[in-house]
Amino acid sequence: MRTQFLIMISIFITSLSGCQLAVGELDGVIISEIEASTLDTGHSPVEEDSSSNLRDSDHLINPSFTILESVEYDLQQRLKLVNSGPGSPSKQNLWVALISDDYPYQEVIEREISPGDYQIIIDEHGNQIAEFNFSDMQPDSEIEVRIDYRVKVHQLQYDLSFCEGELPDFDTEAELHVESQNPQIIFLSEELAQDHLTACEQVRAFYDFIGNELVYSYNGGNWGAQAALGKMGADCTEYTSLMMALSRAAGIPARYIEGLNFTPEGEEKLARQEHAWLEVYLPSIGWTPMDPTLGRSSITREAYFAKIPPDHFIVTRGRNPSVMRGGSYWTYLYWPGNSTEINIEQGEWTITPKSE
Repeated sequence: MRTQFLIMISIFITSLSGCQLAVGELDGVIISEIEASTLDTGHSPVEEDSSSNLRDSDHLINPSFTILESVEYDLQQRLKLVNSGPGSPSKQNLWVALISDDYPYQEVIEREISPGDYQIIIDEHGNQIAEFNFSDMQPDSEIEVRIDYRVKVHQLQYDLSFCEGELPDFDTEAELHVESQNPQIIFLSEELAQDHLTACEQVRAFYDFIGNELVYSYNGGNWGAQAALGKMGADCTEYTSLMMALSRAAGIPARYIEGLNFTPEGEEKLARQEHAWLEVYLPSIGWTPMDPTLGRSSITREAYFAKIPPDHFIVTRGRNPSVMRGGSYWTYLYWPGNSTEINIEQGEWTITPKSE
């Protein structure tokens, strides 16, 4: 029965994830049920509860941080879907991850989404995702999705002077692209952590190793932690995944963040606008941000260890979000694929500091 069903349908899926575009065209895939709750249909106001997208583990202790500066930005996201024909999809969905309140990093002051006919879904990581239904889209037509934000982002600095106590056991497991149980990763984690007594010192050893040893290269792939130790180069997804894996192998919780990085004109070579970084959970401190990609240079190393400037926008959490089918920004599917071709021909953000 399953085999017959697989032969009868074609599903096309495209996702945007990490520092690269990940594209998959899957013939005969059965979409598994998504364990998510539908909160609203239509226009969605900004949520008043700034902790609504946090998990229970976020509230264990009060982290030791200082807000040094806050900057407001206007952000615009544009996605254009084009149906090249010759037919129309019998079913088509687009999922777009939404920038939302994420204490203490950012506050969403305004958010407007068009078209207004959508549902908001919350996934297992607390990500807010707008789901659009564009079924029966006519040939030679296009649909533009527009999302406009006003976001306040905080510059944070964490105090690591007291780093003692037990570590919790969440966010320490291996997962796809975070191979913390791989023997090579375990050996390297133990080698780097030796002679370092506290979790803060161990994480710093991982951070410095990655900055010293990895060579930044936009690879267009989604390789993960173990591949970062190879010779194909690494971009933000590999830098982040490797630091997560080394930390988890040492029993230190770590979790993945995917978002946007505002780069002033002339600094575009440091990292792409679509960017990834992480948090590690440190005893007596709590979740602490790290950006090993932007901290890879000795010149910028200190600026991104237990610190985050006011130019990082969190879009999604989690290395492999289920609703996004492994993507981090947007993903869509349609069927049947044997008579319809739909592409996203425009997918971009514009980020402008409010003062400009």
